[in-house]
Amino acid sequence: MAATAATVPRLGRARATPLLLRIASAAVLAPLVLGAVWAGGRWVLALALLAVAVMGGEWASLAARGPFGATAALIPMTGLAAVAALGFGAGLGIACLVATLGALLVFAAAIVSGKARPLWAATGTLWIALGAVAFLGLASLPERVHETAFWLLAAVWANDIAAYAAGRTIGGPKLAPRLSPNKTWAGFAGGVAAAALMGGLAALATGASLSPLIGMSLLLGVAGQLGDLAESWAKRHFGVKDSGRLIPGHGGLLDRVDGLLAASLLAGVVTAAAGRTPLLW
Repeated sequence: MAATAATVPRLGRARATPLLLRIASAAVLAPLVLGAVWAGGRWVLALALLAVAVMGGEWASLAARGPFGATAALIPMTGLAAVAALGFGAGLGIACLVATLGALLVFAAAIVSGKARPLWAATGTLWIALGAVAFLGLASLPERVHETAFWLLAAVWANDIAAYAAGRTIGGPKLAPRLSPNKTWAGFAGGVAAAALMGGLAALATGASLSPLIGMSLLLGVAGQLGDLAESWAKRHFGVKDSGRLIPGHGGLLDRVDGLLAASLLAGVVTAAAGRTPLLW
């Protein structure tokens, strides 16, 4: 009995430690992100450049084999060039073209060098670059700029938190065990519902149309879940647990913003097609 009693607290602490690390990391990072988005201009551009450099480096370490050579260096350079193109006024089309051409260069360099898996390296490069460009574009809109970026972040963060909480507390059938062994349908449903709820709250706070913003937020939740699954699939393919070790309790930056990249891409495409932010629908 004594041994059992002594063991229980240690198990409790072991389970609590990752969650506490996640909370502490979020408490540090969230104000920095929100502050940069609120300040806008060079601050949000600097945030996007820093993020794409870190994520590109993490993806290069996964996709490239051996020393960090020219092929691996092209991965973060592509993201930096695409984000800088948009940030310094070249336009969304040029930024997307830079990202696409950079990904093609990565693909070709990986084939020539044999030091990276070409399709994986190029796809990840394009995903990171376009996701960062989309986020920067949404955070630089001429109308409702702060509200749009905050709504996007709130929907994605609510999705992440609720999916983690529902998956841990409810459990149940696995969502896609071949891609990610820990994700459940309960977590998926909880995350998407939380994103939709956040859309409703955002509509009430900003005066936007309720139904369109709830529907778009629900889709952002689905996109965030798919982005998370895609990165989990990549990590399983490369045989690693995390994309990096930058953030305690989360792993790498890519582990933390995989859903945001996917949601930003969806929101960016929809906004560009509609010609205005979903908050003005």
